[in-house]
Amino acid sequence: MAGIYIHIPFCKQACSYCDFHFSTSLKKKDTLVDALAKEIKLRKEAFDHTIDTIYFGGGTPSLLPAHQIEFLIHEIYKHYTVTPLPEITLEANPDDLDEQKITSLKSIGINRLSIGIQSFYNQDLKLMNRAHSAEESIHCLEIATKHFKNISIDLIYGVQHMTMDRWRENIQTVLDFNIPHISSYALTIEPKTALASRIRSGQIPNVDDALAASHFEILIEQLTSRGYIHYELSNFGKPGYFSKNNTAYWLGKKYLGIGPSAHSYDGKNRSWNINNNTLYIKSLENDTIPAEVETLTMADRYNEAIMTGLRTMWGVSLTMIENEFTDQYQQYLLTQSKKYIDNGLLTIDLDSKIIKATPKGKFLTDGIASDLFFVD
Repeated sequence: MAGIYIHIPFCKQACSYCDFHFSTSLKKKDTLVDALAKEIKLRKEAFDHTIDTIYFGGGTPSLLPAHQIEFLIHEIYKHYTVTPLPEITLEANPDDLDEQKITSLKSIGINRLSIGIQSFYNQDLKLMNRAHSAEESIHCLEIATKHFKNISIDLIYGVQHMTMDRWRENIQTVLDFNIPHISSYALTIEPKTALASRIRSGQIPNVDDALAASHFEILIEQLTSRGYIHYELSNFGKPGYFSKNNTAYWLGKKYLGIGPSAHSYDGKNRSWNINNNTLYIKSLENDTIPAEVETLTMADRYNEAIMTGLRTMWGVSLTMIENEFTDQYQQYLLTQSKKYIDNGLLTIDLDSKIIKATPKGKFLTDGIASDLFFVD
C-alpha cells in the first residue's frame, strides 16, 4: 500500500512561524489545479502502487472550492488503483469551514479533516498571524463534529507568554469536543520567518525550551489520562483514529508527492518538486515533471529509520536494522545508544529487540536520533 500527498500552495496570509512553500495570491489557482491533474497523470507509470491514503496538505487546501478537490480525487481514481475505503484527509483552517463547505467536503469523499486551530486564544493567534479567530475555531468545531467523526486538531505549544493554565484550557477545549486525534507541535523559530525577524529585533522574546518541555509534559498527562495513545512524538490518537497517512511515512512506506515543493519516496529514491508555482505550472504544461531525484545511500536510509522509529511508539527494531542494513549498523546503533539507555532516555527490550524513547527522553527524541546517525 502507498499514499498520495497533494500540496495546495495557497494561503490567505502568511503565519509568522511558517516556512512551508505557499503564495498569498490566488491568481494562478485554476491553472495550478490543472497542473496538479497533469502531474497525477504523468506519475502513474513510475508509481504503480495501490493507494490507500490521499492527503491534501499545504498551504491551505480548504481555500479550494469543493469541486476542484473533487476533480483531483477523481483524477487519482482514474489513473491509480485505490483501495475500497481509503483515508482521504483535507487540511483546513477554521475560517474556511462553514456548514456548506463542510457538508460539500463530506459529499465529495473527504472522510478526515485536519483543522489548524493552533490555539483557542486570540492573543496567541495574533502572535502567529493566523487568519482566524478563537471564536471561529469554536464555531467551526461545533459544525464539523456534527458531520465528521474522524477529525484531527493541530495545537502549538511553547508560545511566548502562554501560561500553564492557558495551555491546559487549550487542551481541555479539544477534549470537550471529543476530538479523536490531536497533533501538537512546539513553536520553532525558522530563520527566514516573520517571527524570527521580530525576535531578532527585540519586539518579542525568544521561545523558552523549558516552557515548551513543561507544556509537552502537560499534553502527555492530560491526553493519555483520557484514553489517547501517544503513538508518535507529536501525535495522539484514540484507538482506531491514528493518521494512516502519517503512520505510513513513519513506517517507511512509499508515497507520491504531487504539487510544487512536494516530496516523494519509493523506498530507494527521494524526489522533490520545484518550490515555485509559476515554474511548476510551465513545466507541467510542457509535460515535464519539475523534480530533482536523490538516490539514498544505505546510511541515509538507516538514519531515516532511526529518526522516524524513535519518534513512534513502535521504536526501532534491531532485527530490522540488521536485516536491512547489515550487522555493522546494528552494532553501531547499540554502541551509540548505550549512554542514552544508561541515563534513562532510551530503553531496550532484549526479548523483542526494540529500542524506544522513555517518557523522560521523548521531548529530546530528535536530538538523540541525530547522535545515533551513521556518518559515511
